Amino acid sequence: MKKIIFVSHCILNTASKVVLYNQEEIDAEEALRKKFMYKIIDKEIMVVQLPCPEFTLYGARRWGHVSNQFDNPFFRKHCRDILSPILDQLKEYLVNDDMFEVLGFVGVDGSPSCGVDYTCRGDWYGSFGGRTDLSQTLADCHLEKGPGVFFDELQKMLKEEHLDKQIVISSLFAPEPEKCLNLLDS
Repeated sequence: MKKIIFVSHCILNTASKVVLYNQEEIDAEEALRKKFMYKIIDKEIMVVQLPCPEFTLYGARRWGHVSNQFDNPFFRKHCRDILSPILDQLKEYLVNDDMFEVLGFVGVDGSPSCGVDYTCRGDWYGSFGGRTDLSQTLADCHLEKGPGVFFDELQKMLKEEHLDKQIVISSLFAPEPEKCLNLLDS
């Protein structure tokens, strides 16, 4: 029986991430990402890469965002549109449970889209030019308990399909970094 895990796009493709400038943060994320991926390879787990809603909507040269900016009907519809074929794949694997075991989904905490337990929030909007409160606005960005918009829509779609009770959703870069690694031991 093949084990399958669905992962946020940037776990496999860090080129899709918003450009980061804090080397310590980059190094910590990369160390955990590698540990997670090595364990997947060692356990011969199959990986389904989720699409990145930010990259597919805004491309590589986007600014960092907060979940407040994505919490609108247009971005939520985009998330549902790109998640729909993923749910079809999930259902096919689940129906063939004699061949496949779905371990769950892994998001990336802190992401405005793919956060599972934590997302970044802030009151960001408008043009940067001419703002006198820009430093304060940027400083108000904070981690908050709750999912990012993409994973919020994923959870809603799983519930609509009555799959929410049987699918585990975990996160990478959580305050409990071993959490996602434990999912691979199922």
